[in-house]
Amino acid sequence: MAGSPPIALLTDFGSRDGYPGVMKGVILGIAPGAALVDLTLEIASQDVADAAWVLHTAWRYFPLGTIFLCVVDPGVGSTRRPVALTAGGRLFVGPDNGLFSYVLAAAPPDEAVALDDPRFYLPDPSATFHGRDIFAPCAAHLARGIPLGKLGSAIAVASLVTFAMPRPVWQGDMLQGQVLHVDRFGNLITDVAGALAAALLTTPSARLAVAGRDIPARAHTFAEGPEGEPFLLADSSGHLAIAVRNGSAAALLGARRGDEVIASGVPHERADEPPR
Repeated sequence: MAGSPPIALLTDFGSRDGYPGVMKGVILGIAPGAALVDLTLEIASQDVADAAWVLHTAWRYFPLGTIFLCVVDPGVGSTRRPVALTAGGRLFVGPDNGLFSYVLAAAPPDEAVALDDPRFYLPDPSATFHGRDIFAPCAAHLARGIPLGKLGSAIAVASLVTFAMPRPVWQGDMLQGQVLHVDRFGNLITDVAGALAAALLTTPSARLAVAGRDIPARAHTFAEGPEGEPFLLADSSGHLAIAVRNGSAAALLGARRGDEVIASGVPHERADEPPR
């Protein structure tokens, strides 16, 4: 459909099975010519928090009007609501299970609906594949120009499910944070951001440790980092990251998402700034 907004797909379905492909087939059957983009199909199975983080780092870089079709849905077929909402000039379609938490923190939504009008579903929707039978058709109807409010009942934006944003906290003179995300290169992206990240990178006396190991080295780029040793740098998300040049920090340190990071020698400032 010429001129329709792009639809960006984020799922934990992977590429081995036909699940993402059949969702795209459903979309194209309703909105022929729709521009389909795989934001990622490789979220870890049922990992809503990591999906929320990946969405957070990506949505701003898509054109206004983009429809984000997000299906990481361990509660499929249960009482969790299928929803769609507008925020930051884009539309988001998916389960109401916290997947949109970072988006909602950064860009308060303008409108939200429960996708409860079966006229916009496929016939006889399955209890186990709402991505195909509910979310993909509704995203396609949005791409065709159906107004959000026509797809279901209006809901209070404050009722949307969210989880608390991970943020570092002070414990005396120590800053306690965590690893938010491990990318496919093994880089450890932490919840330390903004002024605190800058302070850790530029204050010679500041120290950060993860998995019981101090990380003294700093670099501006991956190529500048020491070979075979972990170092700190600013990730493209604006958060502090731990990397290994031509290697995996996660493998070298035995670290994973949720592991604690401890910083010391950092000025007490803006520790609670929201995610960017």
